Amino acid sequence: MSAPTTPAPVPAVRRDGAATRQRLVRAALELYTTVGYRATTTPAIASHAGVAEGTIYRHFSGKEHLLNEVFRDVQRWATGQARELEADRTLTPPERLRRLAQRLVATAADDPATIRMLLHCREERYLDAASRDTARAFRETLQGIMAGGKSDGVVRPGPAELWASVWLALVAFAAERVSAREWTPEHPHVALTLDAAWDAIAAR
Repeated sequence: MSAPTTPAPVPAVRRDGAATRQRLVRAALELYTTVGYRATTTPAIASHAGVAEGTIYRHFSGKEHLLNEVFRDVQRWATGQARELEADRTLTPPERLRRLAQRLVATAADDPATIRMLLHCREERYLDAASRDTARAFRETLQGIMAGGKSDGVVRPGPAELWASVWLALVAFAAERVSAREWTPEHPHVALTLDAAWDAIAAR
């Protein structure tokens, strides 16, 4: 029986390229969610990432391409969080929603840019079909949790899409305050807002 082969090392150039691309994505995320997409220039992104402006065009066609990459990364992260909780059969729908809300609020404290891009992206006109699909996947996963709650009789009758939007709007209110450093995740108003998010959709 032959010994297992050792995987070939990843070339340093490829590793460096991936790291540079990630720095550009991160720089764009931070600038788009603070300065704003239209006010952000490619020289500013390059400077924030610590690279020459020309480096951007080795990875992306321009700042609109970068916006879509940033947006998709954030939406995939959020979908992963929601799907992980949806798949946990030990949790009830209210527990799944509470934990998802707490994760979003905690991320708002640790990584405000990610939460701003997730919940307050105002550049929909620049999003391509793939980006819209990733946003839809997050919403559909959230709607699936709502539908499970309706089946269990704990979420109000009505469209799951409606209750997902109502719940997320209230969670976004708390997350926005946390990302702005007005509240901490432990602030009593956060718990009050998350309770209100559940109360708004809970079956009576």
